Amino acid sequence: MNWESLIPLIAILIIIFGAGIWAGGYLKSSTNFAQDYFLGGRSLGGFVLAMTMTATYGSASSFIGGPGTAYNEGLGWVLLAMSQVATGYFVLMILGKKFAVVTRKYKALTMVDFLKARYQSKWVVIFSALSIIIFLFSAMAAQWIGGARLIESLIGIDYMSALFIFAVAVLIYVTVGGFRAVALTDAIQGSIMFGGTLILLIAVIIAGGGVPALIADLTAENPNLITPYGSEGQLTPTYVSSFWILVGVGVVALPQIAVRAMSYKNARSMHRAIIIGTVVVGFIMLNMHLIGVFARPILPGIEVGDKVMPLIALEVMPNWLAGIVLAAPMAAIMSTVDSLLLLVSSTIVKDVYLNYVKPDASQQTIKRLSIGITALLGVIIYLMALNPPDLIIWLNLFAFGGLEAAFIWPIVLGLYWQKGNKYGALASMVTGVGLYIISDLFFPQPFGLHSVVMPVVVSFFVYVVVSLLTQKQTARMRVL
Repeated sequence: MNWESLIPLIAILIIIFGAGIWAGGYLKSSTNFAQDYFLGGRSLGGFVLAMTMTATYGSASSFIGGPGTAYNEGLGWVLLAMSQVATGYFVLMILGKKFAVVTRKYKALTMVDFLKARYQSKWVVIFSALSIIIFLFSAMAAQWIGGARLIESLIGIDYMSALFIFAVAVLIYVTVGGFRAVALTDAIQGSIMFGGTLILLIAVIIAGGGVPALIADLTAENPNLITPYGSEGQLTPTYVSSFWILVGVGVVALPQIAVRAMSYKNARSMHRAIIIGTVVVGFIMLNMHLIGVFARPILPGIEVGDKVMPLIALEVMPNWLAGIVLAAPMAAIMSTVDSLLLLVSSTIVKDVYLNYVKPDASQQTIKRLSIGITALLGVIIYLMALNPPDLIIWLNLFAFGGLEAAFIWPIVLGLYWQKGNKYGALASMVTGVGLYIISDLFFPQPFGLHSVVMPVVVSFFVYVVVSLLTQKQTARMRVL
């Protein structure tokens, strides 16, 4: 077992645990458990908001799967990944003030709360909850596999033992602290990620003899590795540009990101978060994916792409420094797992149980149920992660696409277009999710585009047309 790298990693995780438990202290004296557990009391400042968005978005697929795919595809994947730079900007500019004002007015704690208040439809809520649960299970499984891969490579134990260690650590932490713990520790984790990726990139470049030498090695192996088109020329301009929807503009529809736009303190915090978030995401994404490409000449022949990051860190740095640097992806993965666990448990507890099963449940019942459901979800995801794929990034991107196909127009048009109604929202969600699943299973890359593009475009027209055709029914219901 590699103790030199393990000890610094454990030390940083203990600091994160400590922060989570300290934040959990707020919940003991909370008068509104649900708002404090799921939204941190809507009290996030600019720096914490930017870092919690970055750390939640910069997950296992960015830190483990992204570099692994860049290792296989070359600089073309780095270019594709940079479409994520504008993520925080789009989320806070499109949702931003209006979303925060409207969700406060509706007293909404989750994205589904907003949809329920905006559309006044049980079916919109139930379909939303089902979409979140189904697609986020895929995303959460990806995170757990990423965390286990990292521990497996770092300390030299088998995958099953690594998965068990990761599962226990996350479940203890997230059930104790809730959203405030997640947001606070995200600020610590985001800072580690920012510094850690820079240190690792510099170490990789030095180990490879400088950037010109690395580029020469890549060219000698396969000239396609230094083009924008991928190792086999499969990254066409059409496909790459369609990623702008999946990991750029469409991110506004991800519930785990949208909930951050409800939780900030004031407009100044939001403006500061836009600047900090854009810079930090761009910096981290560029560094991580370049590390993946440059690792190829230094460590050729890695078969499981998800092991590239931990293996290159251990190769080019002293073990103790590798432990500190690898705390960055570990932190990102834990952060995303925490956020997704909270999101799915809040969907079950708040959006289904409190809305339709027992609206008058006591604070104590809500507390017990929230913590119990979070723990149960963790066990289910642990079982799902027992048989992992070689590259987790595809699991994560599948989840992203499904959530965007379901939610992008009910959220954005629900905020900005008064004529949008429950019929348009439900038709748009069913069309988007149905088309996305059919496209992903049977017609991947229709017209050379990513399979999320067609569902997003078609569901836009469905939302508008169905809403306009059902104006009379909506007006009649208002009169009644």
